[in-house]
Amino acid sequence: MKKILILSVLLMSFFVSKAQTDTTKVEQYCQLIMTPRLLSNKVTIDIDYGDVKSFWRDSRLRSDAVTLKKFNTIIDALNYMGKAGWIFINAYPVKLAETEIYHFAFKKQFYKSELH
Repeated sequence: MKKILILSVLLMSFFVSKAQTDTTKVEQYCQLIMTPRLLSNKVTIDIDYGDVKSFWRDSRLRSDAVTLKKFNTIIDALNYMGKAGWIFINAYPVKLAETEIYHFAFKKQFYKSELH
C-alpha cells in the first residue's frame, strides 16, 4: 500500500512539474495604428493586440493604474514597442478620404504558459 501511494505521488508530481515547465514558444502579433488628429499636427496612436473590443471594458494602454499612456510622437511609440520586446515587421498606409492612417506591424515570442 505504501509503495502504491509513493508511486502515485511521484507520477502526479511529474505531471504537475511538466505543466509548469512548458517551454513551447508561440509567436504573437500586434499592430500600432497612427491616425492624424483633425486640425492638429499631433497624432492618435492605438495599439491592437487582437483582443476583443468591448464597450463595457476599457482596454487602453496605461502607464500606471490610472494614467493613460500618451506618446509624444510616432517615434516615441515605436521606441516603446521596441523596449517592450516587440520586433518591427512592416509599415503601410491606408488612405481613407483625405486622411492617411499608418499601420505598423510587430511580432514577439511568448511562452505558451504566459498567454491566457
